[in-house]
Amino acid sequence: MSSHPPVSRPHPLRIVHVVDSLEVGGLERVTADLAMAQHQAGHRVTVFSLFTTDGLKAELQQAGIEVIEGHKRASLDRGALSLLRRTLRQQRAHIVHAHNFVPNYHAALAGLGLSARQVCTLHDMGSRLVNPRLRRLFKLSLLRTHQVAMVGSQVHRQHTGSGLVPSARAHVVLNGIPVERFEGSAQARSKARAELGLGSDDLVIGCVGRLVPLKNHHRMIEVMPRLLARHPDLRLLIIGDGERATALRELVDGMQLGKRVILAGQRQNVGTLLPALDIFALPSQTEGLSIALLEACATGLAVVATQVGGNVEIIHDNQTGLLIPADDNDALFCALDRLASDAGLRRELGHRASTWVRDNASVQALMKAYEHVYQAALPG
Repeated sequence: MSSHPPVSRPHPLRIVHVVDSLEVGGLERVTADLAMAQHQAGHRVTVFSLFTTDGLKAELQQAGIEVIEGHKRASLDRGALSLLRRTLRQQRAHIVHAHNFVPNYHAALAGLGLSARQVCTLHDMGSRLVNPRLRRLFKLSLLRTHQVAMVGSQVHRQHTGSGLVPSARAHVVLNGIPVERFEGSAQARSKARAELGLGSDDLVIGCVGRLVPLKNHHRMIEVMPRLLARHPDLRLLIIGDGERATALRELVDGMQLGKRVILAGQRQNVGTLLPALDIFALPSQTEGLSIALLEACATGLAVVATQVGGNVEIIHDNQTGLLIPADDNDALFCALDRLASDAGLRRELGHRASTWVRDNASVQALMKAYEHVYQAALPG
């Protein structure tokens, strides 16, 4: 009986990540961290941004990773498609890894006739797919997508259960973060509070995320008067920028909370600022597997999060944090009040959360998971 020799898989791999942009957000952060870990492991990695971008571009370039911008201006931009196709050819890519819906259909079109194998990561529950055109283009792109990773079981169930993604090509991959960047030491806390202008005795609740409607930041502001009645030393810190920035500022001013609420804007050094917090809140209506939430847990913060999307895979109620229904100000108030009133509970939940992230959601675990996805996508 003759036996076939084992199939030789290419190593190192030539990988091109495709993203909308590198402006600071959870998807962009995890893509950058994954790309840098792959580069350090010896793979040849390029990041292609469809839009003109800044954000994390400089960090990637400093790590030795080429960043190419497509300067996209239209829904199906011929210039961006042409440049992406040229990039795949020049890099002789083994893997083109698209992150979410628009990058995936651009990668599928750009890769027609080329040998690169396509992998897509779906980073959220797909609320934007209510747009019929986007859904149609993405579904067509899946015909050329060899494997699809989804960030957590909730996202996997959503997209396979709806019939959008075939189960045979679907994987669950938890997001990962470089856990060594996050610490909750007394020294880190003092330094972060000094940078933010916070007092050593302030009790600080913080949110990190884009200021967009689905993140529900207004609910944090709305419960502040009730919380201040019980905790006069309370401060609310919101880090991020976006379309709701002006409306949130007007809400703060209208409720006369200017001295108690800090809208800190976009920050590049969120990891060094998190130790300033006592409590982290994520009141979103929907989430994939939130990088901001993983970072807060790694820092050892007590968390209140809504029971949506991937939050329930990170936060186990009363074990690694507190879970509440979305869009419920009373539940939000009660959970925040409970943590604000009990420093021991904050320490206990924060310690458990930090341990869980280090065991389950490191960037090293993320890279190993994607090695499996890539191997499933490669021929043979």
